[in-house]
Amino acid sequence: MKPSVVSSDVAPVAPKPPTSWQLFLYTFCRNKGAVLGFIVLMLMVIVAILAPTLAPYDPYELFTGKEQLPPSFVSGGDSMFFLGTDDAGRDTLSRVMHGARYSLFIGISATSIAMIVGVSLGLSAAFWPKVWGKAVMLVNDILMSYPSLLLAIIIAAILGPSMTNTIITIALVCTPPFIRLTRATAMVELQREYFIASQVMGAGILRLLFITILPNCMAPLIVQATMIFSTAILEAGAIGFLGFGVQPPDAEWGAMLGTARQYIQSNVWLAIWPGVAIFLAALSINLTGDGLRDALDPKLKQVS
Repeated sequence: MKPSVVSSDVAPVAPKPPTSWQLFLYTFCRNKGAVLGFIVLMLMVIVAILAPTLAPYDPYELFTGKEQLPPSFVSGGDSMFFLGTDDAGRDTLSRVMHGARYSLFIGISATSIAMIVGVSLGLSAAFWPKVWGKAVMLVNDILMSYPSLLLAIIIAAILGPSMTNTIITIALVCTPPFIRLTRATAMVELQREYFIASQVMGAGILRLLFITILPNCMAPLIVQATMIFSTAILEAGAIGFLGFGVQPPDAEWGAMLGTARQYIQSNVWLAIWPGVAIFLAALSINLTGDGLRDALDPKLKQVS
């Protein structure tokens, strides 16, 4: 009796397709600039959170006789102060590290408020396009016709100098882009079959707006939020530089630049470090936003 021959030809198992999260991570990590920007941004966030622990000195501590010292690696510097001291003898490194707390908090708060208000108004303008939608877009177009920085300075001058007023000012200026983008995206989603089916099934207005439509509009809104976050930090620095934002002696990057303005010719280091901090924050956020844009674009989510 012949032994039975077992065929060794086994059908290959098809590879498991990557999940949406895996595609997102792959596409984002493929952008080296985005990864670098994200790392720098996270380091700045960590420094901001742990500033009281990491900073060598209290940002308000005065060192008499140590005013306007250059960095320790420059001739005339003191090894006690790595980035030198300001006009009042306070450690510049400690103030820059604590300044991250103010600047990043202003940027995050203003962006969050602008996104919540802008998305709500944009969705409602798309859902009721005739009277309410036209009124919202008319006001929105008027606001967008003004240069954002000029409008922010005008509002800040009216409200008065403080961190709270700075957040309100930047949130008002940054809301119009969210309204326009949300409305444009929602108008497309309103024509989809899934939205019509939800209406037929009797879904309420709030459910239609925030559960049915909004999740399908989030990809471009997330990218927009990163860009607005960068703009908010720059505008906070400009408002603080002009004296309408956080007031000295609080360590905010824009206020530090405003204080250093009168010493630029005699001690340029006072203006360099807060300026570099603003530059790095804005650049890292923009690079991260570029990576998010690529990762959230369905056309670019392809594993080679």
